[in-house]
Amino acid sequence: MLQTQVLKTKISETHMLKNKIIFDRELIEKCQINAPRYTSYPTADRFNFEFNLDTQNTQLCNVFNQTYNNDSVSLYIHIPFCNTLCLFCGCNKIITNNRQNITTYLEYLDREIKLYNKLINNKKLNVVQLHFGGGSPSWLSKDEINQVMHIIKQYFNLDNAKEIAMEIDPRHCDEGYIQNLQANGFNRISIGVQDFNPEVQKAVNRIQSYEESNNILEAARKYGIKSTNVDLIYGLPLQNLETFSSTIDKTIQMYPDRIALFNYAHIPALLMPQTRIKEDQLPSGAEKLDILQMSVEKLTNAGYVFIGMDHFALPSDDLAIALADGTIERNFQGYSTFADTNMLSFGVSSIGFIGNSYYQNVKDLQSYYLHINNGQLPILRGVTLTDDDIIRRFVIKQIMCKFCLNFSQIENKFNINFSQYFDLELLQLQELENLGLIDLFSDSVTVTPKGRFLIRNVAVVFDKYIRNIVGNARYSKVV
Repeated sequence: MLQTQVLKTKISETHMLKNKIIFDRELIEKCQINAPRYTSYPTADRFNFEFNLDTQNTQLCNVFNQTYNNDSVSLYIHIPFCNTLCLFCGCNKIITNNRQNITTYLEYLDREIKLYNKLINNKKLNVVQLHFGGGSPSWLSKDEINQVMHIIKQYFNLDNAKEIAMEIDPRHCDEGYIQNLQANGFNRISIGVQDFNPEVQKAVNRIQSYEESNNILEAARKYGIKSTNVDLIYGLPLQNLETFSSTIDKTIQMYPDRIALFNYAHIPALLMPQTRIKEDQLPSGAEKLDILQMSVEKLTNAGYVFIGMDHFALPSDDLAIALADGTIERNFQGYSTFADTNMLSFGVSSIGFIGNSYYQNVKDLQSYYLHINNGQLPILRGVTLTDDDIIRRFVIKQIMCKFCLNFSQIENKFNINFSQYFDLELLQLQELENLGLIDLFSDSVTVTPKGRFLIRNVAVVFDKYIRNIVGNARYSKVV
């Protein structure tokens, strides 16, 4: 506790003022739409089945089998297994307590990585970022973590990796588990909490004590994990302003480096487990905004910097520093300090980015194993970016990360006339300026402090794929 108090005294008041935000309740209510989170562009729902193994092989050869000047790649490992089902979860997961299922999966994961390594002529690429997601990757035992890291190090160089991260379920981890992660080079963890209220936990089938979560964060600090994150969700059944206020207080007391405050998207038509959630127990739209407003006020008063959308970080964290100096990025892991480098992704349903294309693996184990048994990459779908996609991808990333657009920068980079190329978009931007989301100038756009909560409203203007379906329920509400 003393260490936490010392850390709190280091918060920079100047930094807090620089990143001041305005929670405009009336504006947020007026501007509610459904829109993508833009961890990629085009978004994953635009991936197509015409993207096949030949396309992927061509991308691999073009990028890695010629002169490869950029020696930094990112890796993503998808571990789909969990031992219990959280009813709110939209991740690709497999509920199992059979350890043999995990043993088999890791064998095939090894074989998939070997297939990629063969296609790039056995080059041992340098890794800048490695992320384990799921599912619950911490459902792997310590020995299984060691096994996967051994596999990765056979084919990739991790000597200069700046971030090795894992999503953690505190319910089946202890101090020894964190110590083993640190010994394997992990320097960042993210734990799922969602809500500390027992009634809410019961309603979503995730019983998890404050002590379990806090013990993991304390162990992370003890063993030198440089950055910790806590995931929270507002809008879950039986939540109200008073109970979630207690959750926020307890989260601040744990003092993680980062906090992600997600809006629960209730889409039972797409996510079968959510059919077990009682809709009459969900807070109303107005109640959700009450909860969000309270949470934002408490987090910022505690010294957390609002990064964007639903992310907060301490001023001392790399994410807040990247926001302040203009180097913040956005990739499949959300806001990041790493540029969207070529990303090789392994495991069922994982999404990667190579050259000018996105790809996604098959989503079920049977298909995954069948592809690999046939000596094929387990590709399900993907998309090769057009020149227009590349331009819009850059523009959307500038909006999401820099909260501004410089027209001449885009004109010089892509050899276009901004006002002609985006004539329809400029008309829509004028409407957003009238609402107060942005300041529109002859040569630039700047997102206002009250517009930063609605950054997806601004980004979606440049998404040509959903101009006519902004209200589509496949996407979550912007707030």
